[in-house]
Amino acid sequence: MDWLYVLMPISGVTVFWPGLVILGIGVGIIGGFFGMGGAWMVTPGLNILGFPMAFAIGTDIAHMAGKSLISTMRHGKFGNVDYRLGVIMIVGTVAGFEIGAQMIMWLERIGKVEMIVRWMYVVLLILIAWMVFADVAKKRKKENEARAKGQDVDKLATGIEWHKTFHKLKIPPMVHFKAAGFTCSAWLPIFISFVTGWLAGILGIGGGLIRMPALIYFIGCPTHIAVGTDLFEVMISGLYGAGTYTFKGRTELVAAVIMLCGAAMGAQVGTVATKYIKGYGIRIAFGIAVVGCCISVIMKLIPKYIAGTQVVMDIASTTLILGLVTALSLYILIKMLQGAKQEVAAKKGRA
Repeated sequence: MDWLYVLMPISGVTVFWPGLVILGIGVGIIGGFFGMGGAWMVTPGLNILGFPMAFAIGTDIAHMAGKSLISTMRHGKFGNVDYRLGVIMIVGTVAGFEIGAQMIMWLERIGKVEMIVRWMYVVLLILIAWMVFADVAKKRKKENEARAKGQDVDKLATGIEWHKTFHKLKIPPMVHFKAAGFTCSAWLPIFISFVTGWLAGILGIGGGLIRMPALIYFIGCPTHIAVGTDLFEVMISGLYGAGTYTFKGRTELVAAVIMLCGAAMGAQVGTVATKYIKGYGIRIAFGIAVVGCCISVIMKLIPKYIAGTQVVMDIASTTLILGLVTALSLYILIKMLQGAKQEVAAKKGRA
């Protein structure tokens, strides 16, 4: 079975290459659907497959940049990208990313990068999962209350509405974002992008894991606009991050190319699927994915505290992360095909 493993020339580790292919195709679909590079699954996935954390971060960012470019172009055709909002956020993204990358180099020098980054992932994933499902629960509560009063259900109503509070901050300059459909202080998206950029540099993500929820809950973007605009930001931070980590010698280009080949195909499917699955359908699927990814990272941490569990946890965490990617990809693909079939049938009915 040696042919299933390939030696990575820069990091010096031997990796199960079919795992890279599954990650590439699956995360291409998932990333195009959720509006993010998918690094929130790939960085832990690469680490689980055997890459040291610093190389997992750098390699994932390199593969993410190219895939996000493809997804952004597709979303742009559907009108899902607010380019003005994206350009303003670049300022904070680049500054935050460089600070985060420098912190990773420092953690690597003192030998703490693996443990600290994994625990940061666990905490962040738990917070995001809570936020997503709390939003869904509040949304359903509002719908049930409306039905009980005999009122029409507002299809545009949301659960968590923190963005309404932030929109009251009238700090100049005030900017109107036409595609997203709201006006706010330019400092709001700049601050949000700085925080997400900083976390991107530390965790090896394009920032999409937190930027997509931040665009919805803190800035007030409709879900489909948040997806497209976030991918635009992921593309920018990914291109910058790929250059930064490659310069620092922490990018395994062979693995990045293997994943990118699959991701380029998968991204087309994921992007088209957003045409047929809207709003809370995307949010619920996103929340489930976050929970599964969090469990896989926790499994990887268990051997640090319980002796003799290394082999079992490695197998279990690898199976979970690859199984999660495969299951979500199939769900998105099936929903896309069902939506396309209904659209074709509707067109024939009108003909």
